[in-house]
Amino acid sequence: MQISISIRHGHVSEETQTKITEKLEKLPRIYDRLSAIEITIDLEHRDNPAVDLKVSAKHKHDFVAASASGNLLASIDDVVAKMEQQLRKYKQKVQDRHRAPGHRQPGGSQGSEPRNL
Repeated sequence: MQISISIRHGHVSEETQTKITEKLEKLPRIYDRLSAIEITIDLEHRDNPAVDLKVSAKHKHDFVAASASGNLLASIDDVVAKMEQQLRKYKQKVQDRHRAPGHRQPGGSQGSEPRNL
């Protein structure tokens, strides 16, 4: 899995980038079929940094979350929490789909009653 951090209109220290990477590395624990994580930090408004998070998963479209608050780390925590919620919801949806009884019946026959045409 690939993690990329993009920063617009400013600079973020190596220590902060390391903290961000550590937070993002926890996402595959929720849903293990992630292929890429991209985070974009926009520091155009220093008092209100905007954070966009895009996660690509195999066999699924991208998941997207965005946040803006007064503190950079608070924005990152918020966007990661939103992404965790999306991934949990999608994983639960996939699991429920596989657990639900399908249209097929055991024994290989599609129906026990003869069909009248």
